[in-house]
Amino acid sequence: MARQYPLGLPPLERRTRDDFLPAPANQAALAFVEAWPDWPGPALLIHGPAGSGKSHLAAIWRSASDALALDPRALAEGEARGLLGEARALLLEDLDAALAEAPAIERPLFALWTALVERRGHLLMTARAPAARWSVRLPDLASRLKGAAAVALEAPDEALLAALLVKLLSDRQLRVQPGVAAFLLPRLERSFAAVEQAVAHLDRLALSEQREITIPLARRALKELEP
Repeated sequence: MARQYPLGLPPLERRTRDDFLPAPANQAALAFVEAWPDWPGPALLIHGPAGSGKSHLAAIWRSASDALALDPRALAEGEARGLLGEARALLLEDLDAALAEAPAIERPLFALWTALVERRGHLLMTARAPAARWSVRLPDLASRLKGAAAVALEAPDEALLAALLVKLLSDRQLRVQPGVAAFLLPRLERSFAAVEQAVAHLDRLALSEQREITIPLARRALKELEP
């Protein structure tokens, strides 16, 4: 059979509340999201490692609040309140990375936050690190960030990693033989990123060879992912 090359199509990723995987690692963050609009203040920061569910939680909140989602890096491109329009709920993802790359967005961000406070609106931010570890030069913005409600996504337990593995395989609509998940889990690093990387590599191998995922294929994928 001629070798087929992956097309690079994105997986079918479902980010509804029904598709979210509740676990001790994300229980506190999910409770905050579902408590909206009864937050202790106008802003909430959800922080945690890559692949830990920040964007999924943000999508759940955006659906409930009808929030406007903006790329934080776009805040330097125009007048902040004009970007906000009439919205009373705003989502800003990967904010720590955006601030590190573009410090000029600090003042527009503070202006947006002020506008939301005036409207009795809400701001949801996601980041990898807690706000105390960010380098923010504008004192008023630094003060607001440190005073905002914050919740961490904790390290996953084995049950959550197993459920995530099954979900990611399903999202990509992969044909998987029985026993593959049980084979993979003990051999993967205990992190969301490692599970996502393994599934993505399995997807590429299965697509390029036009075959279902078997334990031998999973073993080869792990070997190829070794440092």
